[in-house]
Amino acid sequence: METGKEELRIGVFICHCGFNIGGVVDVPAVVEYAKTLPNVVCADENLYMCSSAGLSLIKEYIKKYNLNRVVVTSCTPATHETVFRNACEEAGLNKYFFEMVNIREHCSWVHMHHPKEATEKAKDLVRMAVAKASYLEPLVEPELEIKPSALVIGGGIAGMTAAMSLARQGFDVHLVEKESELGGMLRYLYKLQPTERDASEILHEAVTAVKANSRINLHTSTVIKEVKGFFGNFDVILQRHGSNELKQINVGTIIVATGAEGFQPLGMYGYKENENVMTQLELEQRLKNGGLKKPKKVVMIQCVGARERTGRTYCSRVCCMIALNNALLLKKLYPDVEISIFFRDMQTYGEYEDFYREAMENFIDFIRYDPDKPPKVTSKPNGKLAVTVHDVYLKAEVEIDSDLVILSTPLVQHEEGRKLSSVLKVPLGLDGFFFEAHPKLRPVDFSSEGIYVCGTAHGPKDVNESIAQAYAAASRAAIPMAVGKIRTEAVKAWVDTEICVGCDACEVSCIFNAIEALTFGHPHVVEANCKGCGVCAAECPLGAMQLRHFKDQQILAAIEALLKPKKLRGSGENFEPIILCFACQWCSYAAADLAGVSRIQYPHNVRILRVPCSGRVDVLHILKAFLNGADGVIVTGCLIGDCHYIDGNVKAKSRVETTKKSLKVFGIDLERLEIGFASSSEGQKFATMMTDFVERIRKLGPNPLRVGAGGD
Repeated sequence: METGKEELRIGVFICHCGFNIGGVVDVPAVVEYAKTLPNVVCADENLYMCSSAGLSLIKEYIKKYNLNRVVVTSCTPATHETVFRNACEEAGLNKYFFEMVNIREHCSWVHMHHPKEATEKAKDLVRMAVAKASYLEPLVEPELEIKPSALVIGGGIAGMTAAMSLARQGFDVHLVEKESELGGMLRYLYKLQPTERDASEILHEAVTAVKANSRINLHTSTVIKEVKGFFGNFDVILQRHGSNELKQINVGTIIVATGAEGFQPLGMYGYKENENVMTQLELEQRLKNGGLKKPKKVVMIQCVGARERTGRTYCSRVCCMIALNNALLLKKLYPDVEISIFFRDMQTYGEYEDFYREAMENFIDFIRYDPDKPPKVTSKPNGKLAVTVHDVYLKAEVEIDSDLVILSTPLVQHEEGRKLSSVLKVPLGLDGFFFEAHPKLRPVDFSSEGIYVCGTAHGPKDVNESIAQAYAAASRAAIPMAVGKIRTEAVKAWVDTEICVGCDACEVSCIFNAIEALTFGHPHVVEANCKGCGVCAAECPLGAMQLRHFKDQQILAAIEALLKPKKLRGSGENFEPIILCFACQWCSYAAADLAGVSRIQYPHNVRILRVPCSGRVDVLHILKAFLNGADGVIVTGCLIGDCHYIDGNVKAKSRVETTKKSLKVFGIDLERLEIGFASSSEGQKFATMMTDFVERIRKLGPNPLRVGAGGD
């Protein structure tokens, strides 16, 4: 059932989600309210709308009432939008005629002590969704042919595992390694836990298997110079080190397994100044090569160069296990050696907790230090090293003479990885590692289709985790190659040639090269390259460039629907501000979801409007909100440096700053507009941002443009 210009017939379905929604929101009242909205021909409720009974109800009503739009009001679209879209499609309705409202995470769970206000907010959100649904259009998902060959970048254990997995499934694989030999960091490790197998044995087995497989084309001493094309048909230019020799290959999918490198703590604790101060990785190499003289005392210092207030703020996860592993190896080699581990926190997850207990049973000392009072290492005339530390538990200075000082340093992204990020147009996170599309729903995918990530390129992890993730990435890459074709998301840029004047603003703003500026004529959208961020649409000065499913008309309809029926609710203590929050679907919307899951309460004044990227928010959208009476507007997106579309949030920040200058013309206080950033894991930060912003607007009072606004 396709629909275009015929009479709108919208169906609204409200979910109780057991007690999760129905225990706070008056669902029957929301159902009755939905029936009064324009073009709504039916509205109903169900205990669990995502259940078979709930989905059957939707399909039944589509046919019974000849519905051509469907709005489901339930939980987060991140987990259930696909389920409801499929139900619409099964009933013969184009899946893009579906709109979803989140009143669980964004309403009942975050306003659980205010059922009346939560119910009113639910009505507002339903009204906004119905208004947007009125302007939805049928979309066709483009079908791409997938070439059954893959490129794996990186010849470490993760890259070799992924390549072997794909080759064994019958796919041709190009394995590219920048070094002259395979192995990556595994070449420098000694023994792996928990099996205590020599790393060299595992390395030899993997390298032998790769070289023996006829489906794997090995390219060593080679880097990726350029990547063009799109999912299913990537044209890749390879370049050999030290030469201008270029080679072009064509692949359907790409796996990034470029690994990481150990941080070099130059200028710290006498590293490189004293040969007896070394990193854990250098200790393993000495153990492996038999070049370590028997020590009597050893001190290990954790978190060297990691968990800093600036720079490398992250925990490298594996450092504590590596320290325990190496300490136990030293104890087995030299039972009389005295080992002290200076730590901030011991992070030993899973079975590695057993190594912590074993270390204590072997009389390895653990001394906790304050990061504000880090250990000090000095060289003595007799060649010994003196390590001084403030023991947190003893609350006293402790000095230990040592033969060796071993520094536990984090894994960091290397320069080749940073260059590859730019070549592939895939993002890096704040920690410098490659940034996945979603930590739970798409943990090995990039937001760019057809490109996957595994191993320490994605973040610090041990060999076992790297291998497991490599199999996951290979599995994800194999599915479309096995099918031979795939349908991609229909949310793509589109240009209205009747309005376009060929200013090329869209082409300049697109970091994915999805827009070609033709010498004569209008810009051409390469849909296979388009990621659906909408930055080009926001940059277009005339509104000629649009993003399907998030067109200006659709977004503005939702904004007007929120604000049109609102009246001035008094001033002073009785004033309740209306806040419109634009939320990027990748991070800030997910942060709002997490705030709900965590039951973190924030003011009920906030109404969230989901957008694909904060970069999609146009000056027009913000001004429309204020001119229609919004008391405050806050644009939220991914953390700077973590944008799933590389720099969409940076463009959004610049646009907000520009818009603030325009607000003076309308007599609107600049403080009424804000932009904020939160990762998907920062539910508390999102709630705090909303709380602080609402309080700021409450002090400013009502938007002067809302005074005298009519109601319905």
